[in-house]
Amino acid sequence: MKNKIYDRETLAGVLEKLRTQKKKIAFTNGCFDILHAGHVRYLADARAFADVLVIALNSDASVKRLKGDARPVNTLTDRMTVIAALESADYVTSFNEDTPVETLALLKPDIHVKGGDYIAEKIPEYATVTAYGGTVRIVSFHKGYSTTSIIERSKR
Repeated sequence: MKNKIYDRETLAGVLEKLRTQKKKIAFTNGCFDILHAGHVRYLADARAFADVLVIALNSDASVKRLKGDARPVNTLTDRMTVIAALESADYVTSFNEDTPVETLALLKPDIHVKGGDYIAEKIPEYATVTAYGGTVRIVSFHKGYSTTSIIERSKR
């Protein structure tokens, strides 16, 4: 399997080379703490927008701030390894902030993909993406899938 996991700075150089080849680049992000079918479907949908899909994962510290002290269940290294194994993932990176604004400003993907539970103009990343000429696309939400609900069910 080819290496798909890169730090942001190295990945920026890789993406720049892909742009010279006229490749369209999509980007999405998330915690992806316990991978489930909803995630897999979402990532496949995101991949359909472009030639290349970059998936950025929240660091362990970022997940803890967003989801609480009991999270993440899986370490960043483990989460990145699982995501990189997916066919839809071309490149995987991580970020420590609560939102991927800094990562988007560095990588400048053509399309930033979010799940259907968001409104494009209301996400924190919208201004950054549109400022460099990118677009935000919202994909359908796959109902019935939630890492939090999986954790709750497993406790019962």
